[in-house]
Amino acid sequence: MISNKKTAVIVGVLFFIATVAYMVGNGLVESVLNKQEYLNHLYPDRSKVIIGMFLELINSAAVVSIAMLMFPILKKQNEAIALGYFGSRIMESVLLIVSIIGLQLLVILSQEYIASGAVDSEYFQTIGTLVVKGQHAAFDMGMLALSLGSLMFCYLMYRSKLIPRIISVIGLIGYAALFASGCLGIFGLDVGMILYIPGAIFEIIFPIWLIVKGFNLTAINAVTPKR
Repeated sequence: MISNKKTAVIVGVLFFIATVAYMVGNGLVESVLNKQEYLNHLYPDRSKVIIGMFLELINSAAVVSIAMLMFPILKKQNEAIALGYFGSRIMESVLLIVSIIGLQLLVILSQEYIASGAVDSEYFQTIGTLVVKGQHAAFDMGMLALSLGSLMFCYLMYRSKLIPRIISVIGLIGYAALFASGCLGIFGLDVGMILYIPGAIFEIIFPIWLIVKGFNLTAINAVTPKR
């Protein structure tokens, strides 16, 4: 059985892996997808897109691993919330994988578009637009799952004092902002990256604390599990 200290370090490292993998992967994908006439570029630049997709897949795997490692610790505090957090991260991972599948479909569409010599370009562009919107919708739904689950997570962290409460408060603010961003995205409103900033701060401070200090062992051992 992994000790609580080792679990804290592994979870902290996984948070960093998830964050870096997603940021780099998404950056690679968006660098191609944001080009004008992106159907002309996706297939020729497919190596960049595939690397980005692979990194996003690593993020999805890290997300599930975090949920699995945190469940035994959270269960001691509140089993219902622990299950909610676990389920939300599984949902997030699945929705992000759906988004990745959308990217693969766009690469295939780009290949067909180029092979056709841009004949019926309006037809291909319409399909491409639908796939892009579907991919964005899957991502926004994934962010809603992440934010709702992480709000429960940070609430439990705050109540149990497993980490300093100020860090938990930053997380609550950050994931509330992320939830708002996801809701706005579903309604087609793009406010940029500003609502991601508080959550990003938490996802830097929290893993550093876990790696350096770990969880409050007194809080872990001093409770009776709640359902």
